[in-house]
Amino acid sequence: MQIRLISGLFTILCFLATNVLLGQSGAPDNWFNLDPEEDKINGVSTERVEKEILKEIPGEQVVVAVIDGGVDPLHEDLKEVMWINENEIPDNNIDDDGNGYVDDIYGWNFIGGKDGENVHHDTYELTRIVGEMDEKYDDVNPMKLSGKEKKEYDKYLTYKEDVDSQLEKASEQVEQYQQILTYIEFALKMSREALGDAPIDQETIDALDDEKYGMVKSFFAQLLPQMGDFEGNLDDLEELIVSDINEALSHEKNKVDYGYNVDYNPRTIVNDDYSNLDQRYYGNADVKGPDAFHGTHVAGIIAAKRDNDLGINGVATNVKIMAIRAVPDGDERDKDVANAIRYAVDNGASIVNMSFGKGFSPDEKEVEKAIKYAEKKDVLLVHAAGNSGQDNDVENNYPNATYDKKRGLFGKKRAANWIEVGALNWKGGADMVASFSNYGQQNVDVFAPGQDIYSTAPDSEYELASGTSMASPVVAGVAATIRSYFPDMKAKEVREVLVQSARPYLGEVRQPGTGTMVPFNTLSTSGGVINVKSALLRAIEVTGSQPTRSSGSGKDDKGRA
Repeated sequence: MQIRLISGLFTILCFLATNVLLGQSGAPDNWFNLDPEEDKINGVSTERVEKEILKEIPGEQVVVAVIDGGVDPLHEDLKEVMWINENEIPDNNIDDDGNGYVDDIYGWNFIGGKDGENVHHDTYELTRIVGEMDEKYDDVNPMKLSGKEKKEYDKYLTYKEDVDSQLEKASEQVEQYQQILTYIEFALKMSREALGDAPIDQETIDALDDEKYGMVKSFFAQLLPQMGDFEGNLDDLEELIVSDINEALSHEKNKVDYGYNVDYNPRTIVNDDYSNLDQRYYGNADVKGPDAFHGTHVAGIIAAKRDNDLGINGVATNVKIMAIRAVPDGDERDKDVANAIRYAVDNGASIVNMSFGKGFSPDEKEVEKAIKYAEKKDVLLVHAAGNSGQDNDVENNYPNATYDKKRGLFGKKRAANWIEVGALNWKGGADMVASFSNYGQQNVDVFAPGQDIYSTAPDSEYELASGTSMASPVVAGVAATIRSYFPDMKAKEVREVLVQSARPYLGEVRQPGTGTMVPFNTLSTSGGVINVKSALLRAIEVTGSQPTRSSGSGKDDKGRA
């Protein structure tokens, strides 16, 4: 049995080992803040700009809202840059400032209940759609349906087949990862017998007895070429590989238990009237929630305290992070996204980062209303393009900047306060675009660093992560710098500056999803890479003035727009 197991799983094991081991090195430290000219890497020139342009010029404070899965407000590198609602008295169970949200000190949580319980996992939007349609079309006789119902029924069958297929695929992955773990336990047991605490290197492996430890030698013959600069013993190797596989197993298991489970409904925790899209005031004040890794990582990229000899430097100075929890492990819900945008706008944010997205949006109109509200109130929305390696001009990725889609000859209307962000790899040339990044010559605006980004993690930790989720906050940080030093610029003007000043690259790159070589400038509207230096120079050119502190911020005495 072990021989069959080994032969079937080696390829997957080595793939996983490669992923986790390569993730430990390769990308230069703090690369997203480095400079293309001085450091020969596509960072955004944060450090260079501080020395050459901004120096000690005081900027104006900017509030950036992070709509995400949660932010750790007590992180050592974030606690000094968290937005604090000064008009609210902590933990007195009273809405002191009258904004409708009780004890919202750091922000608000739209996926929690009044009793303090929080939604952790949720279904995917397609699963919810199928669940609702099940009630109408499960066991129906299609011959008795009207023409309109028949079209909807056909769509239901397609959606249901997709959900069932994805559920089956995830179940198979769970079984496969469990088999891998079984194999690894066996391989590590044999390796411990052979190696003890000896360091793992080719010389040590070669010295093992072929007859007694042939399986161990075969194991490392596959693994050693993938290990690169790895230094350590079996304990170190086990921690790396097993944790990576357990993470993958957990991800697939969550798909089975929650994501594609049509019977799962965590909305009872929130206990709102979910059908009432006008409902604004629900949730709780716990902005960290049960899993704040993603949001904490995003917040650190934007604004981790600079020059404090801790962890990392965020892109922007003069920033306060407003934490808004609306994104579970699963697909965010349109009602929560709309309310999160409104909360950010009403409570003083001038920039909102949104590192999330999905392929279906049944209440898209409600989100559009919130986008228009933010546009009217001069708030810039920065959104991640997604990680499916897809063309967003062809495939849906919600929320997005386009609305009023049936405008006939005039085409789609695009929000002027919206910027969509694809992800860069730290490697240059043909590999400069992250292989997972979505793109689109019409619907993605710029690219920014998004692969192997080292940033803050909950409980004052720091970790690497990759995704357009990491690229979006880089752009939000650059936007915050522009709004800090040119506070009279409108959101749409800031967007124009960012897009117009993106550094062009005229060469070809591998197109995500296909690997085909294409001109980089066909992957976004700007054809360029975000850069704070070029953005500041463009802002100086547009405004005819130097970076400075203005006399007013356009906010009221509560810091609200």
